[in-house]
Amino acid sequence: MTEQEIKGIIEALIFAADKPILLQEMKEVLKETDNRVICEAIGSLQKEYESQGRSFQIVEVAGGFRMSTRPQFGEWLKKFYKFRHRERLSLAALETLAIIAYKQPIIRAEIEAIRGVDVAGVLHSLLEKKLLRIMGRKEVIGRPLIYGTTNRFLEHFGLKSLSELPRVEEFKEREDGEKGNVSQQVSLRNEGKNEDEYEGVAAKNQQD
Repeated sequence: MTEQEIKGIIEALIFAADKPILLQEMKEVLKETDNRVICEAIGSLQKEYESQGRSFQIVEVAGGFRMSTRPQFGEWLKKFYKFRHRERLSLAALETLAIIAYKQPIIRAEIEAIRGVDVAGVLHSLLEKKLLRIMGRKEVIGRPLIYGTTNRFLEHFGLKSLSELPRVEEFKEREDGEKGNVSQQVSLRNEGKNEDEYEGVAAKNQQD
């Protein structure tokens, strides 16, 4: 196949996928094309979209690739989908997610010791949303469940990996001198930052 044909196939795969598509998944389709060529094709597409001033882009998230609209078009998409309901995470859910993201693997008792409240209901909700996963049981009395985040968590917050989480030091002081709150900062920095991207993906999925 020519370079242009490979780029066309990859573009179609990323566009059609309902979640970030992995490099290995593309490799399974393009069996005689090595990973280097696939990565180069993705990079070429990204540069083309940028140079042509296209409203969408290819972004790497949760270990895979997806298409999303560029942030500057977010306000227009919000107007178009103003009647579309998007379920938001509560502050309690964000706080619990932040603790798990930074402390995983972690058990419920350890989360409750940090938050100071019962988190059974929040954990159940986050598991249903597939933002958390059960990693096993801790070998202590009662063998409690161990929790960790999922690829869906990375996708939701627009992260390539957990290493992209803001450093805890960044939360020590807010610009106004108030003590930073880790969960609120994570929410503002990640969920807010990627809301436009989310709406862009939603727009593509609606078209599908």
